[in-house]
Amino acid sequence: MRRIGLAFLVLVVSNPAITLKADTITWKGSGKGGAVAAGGGPAVAAGLQLLEQNGNAADAATATLLALTVTDYGSCAIGGEVPVLIYHAEKKEVKVLCGLGRAPLDPKAIEWYYANGIPSKGSMKAAPTPGTLGLCVTLLRLYGTKSFEAAVTPTLKLLETGKLDDRAKFVPRRQWNSEFAANLAATLRKCVEAEQNTTGSREQKLIAARDRFYKGDIADELEAWYIETGSFLRKRDLAAHETLLEDPVSVNYKGYTVYKCGPWTQGPYLCQTLRLLEDRRLKEMGRLSADHIHVVTEALKLGFADRDEYYGDPRFVDVPLTSLLSDRYTAIRRSLIDMTTASLARRPGDPHGMRPLKSENDKGGPPSGIPVQDTTTCVVADRWGNVVAATPSCNLVGNRPGPSGVTQGNRLRSLNTTPGHPNRIQPGKRPRITLTPTLVTKDGKPVVAISVAGGDLQDQTTLNVLLNHIEFGMLPEQAVTAPRFSTGHQQNSFDPNPNRDKAFVAPGSLTLNNGIASEVVEELKKRGHRLTSRDGKETTSRAIGHPIMIWLDQETGTIYAAGDPNAGRHAAALD
Repeated sequence: MRRIGLAFLVLVVSNPAITLKADTITWKGSGKGGAVAAGGGPAVAAGLQLLEQNGNAADAATATLLALTVTDYGSCAIGGEVPVLIYHAEKKEVKVLCGLGRAPLDPKAIEWYYANGIPSKGSMKAAPTPGTLGLCVTLLRLYGTKSFEAAVTPTLKLLETGKLDDRAKFVPRRQWNSEFAANLAATLRKCVEAEQNTTGSREQKLIAARDRFYKGDIADELEAWYIETGSFLRKRDLAAHETLLEDPVSVNYKGYTVYKCGPWTQGPYLCQTLRLLEDRRLKEMGRLSADHIHVVTEALKLGFADRDEYYGDPRFVDVPLTSLLSDRYTAIRRSLIDMTTASLARRPGDPHGMRPLKSENDKGGPPSGIPVQDTTTCVVADRWGNVVAATPSCNLVGNRPGPSGVTQGNRLRSLNTTPGHPNRIQPGKRPRITLTPTLVTKDGKPVVAISVAGGDLQDQTTLNVLLNHIEFGMLPEQAVTAPRFSTGHQQNSFDPNPNRDKAFVAPGSLTLNNGIASEVVEELKKRGHRLTSRDGKETTSRAIGHPIMIWLDQETGTIYAAGDPNAGRHAAALD
């Protein structure tokens, strides 16, 4: 990535050639100087400030992610988790940064989970180690050009004044309070202080900022809070935490290469679904025709079934990704799609024996009622061709911040205690999460970045948006706002029930946004889909996922960004 000598962020524009195209941040924008799309508008402004100061996409993404812990508090937090995909323009490669915490290292804690169950509805006992702070520092260290102080300055201004600049209004969430803001600001300033007081290279300074959080006095404060709240986490868990740099999972789809994080996320099932669809002429079927909606939904069901059966932390289990994405397995699974009838069964395949079905009789159990919430979005592109896609979250479910201002969530409930299951809880294991950013290249150059909030809806909405662009030629502002559809035909990723059949959500279900033709709806009913509708217009909770998207037009150099305004997303670009 492009490196420059500027070390600190100031809240003025130093490069007059790079300017915001509008005085107010809305839900879309286009320009050649870089672009940011995210949740809260002030978080978009934070990223734009770094771009205006000649920061690159990693710098701007870090500033945006940190600001989202304030603007989107309740949907993410500094003690949460962030998976990241990044395209490095100079190296021409895509990499993954895993900003996900882990289960406690204490074997006695793991014994407790197997004896008592993983709390499913809100408890500090379900909190993994905090991942966001470590991810932000690592993203800066490996790919950025700025200091931690520079990246966190917009967030500190939001915490201390409630305002960043005039381009986007900051509306505090219901969970917000002044004591939390003051405590979090003090914690972040301690990290800045450690960076400032360390002699040596920029990297050494960044590591010092991180270490004060995970190994220093902040870690001591966190441990005391863990003990007070009944969490199993301790300082040694914090000290052992690391942000992993990994290779992505990818597939080719009609001339595009689609990149996802590994099977510690649900991301690879999007790759499986695309493989199932690559021989289908979706454009000829017509967008939102009965055939289009049906075949995509049936492919999603097969992808979900394999996700639920085989995915887990690859540091602990052997996930058969090569077989799951192979030509042979794709062909035998594709044969299960009946264009006349909706499947009501959960049908994982057998990638080891290369059979289309692992079991002929898996019907699933009753619908699961585990609450799902707490995720937001972030995608950034700079004028040098670097691109970042991230999906920050925390899964709070009622957890409150401690004295340090750090809030942690309940992500351990995405594990289970099922004997032999690839996603069963073990000491230091990452839960298989729903968070799943997307990067797409064509001819080796980045063209699309997508992030979606919405639990098990995330890759379904991503697929809607991605196909809108690839198959139907939509710009981001069209792709993220067009009517969408989804299914609940999967195990609830937030239900740790050891009987995985009972985690099955809604067999055969299909949810449609309003705006889909009535004759299409009737045909889908005839094929056996169990239909419900969402208008997606009244509140963000009515939307089918909360998508944002960036498209880089490689012919003109223009970057187009958009976030669904009905889902509370924002975007802007620089000239």
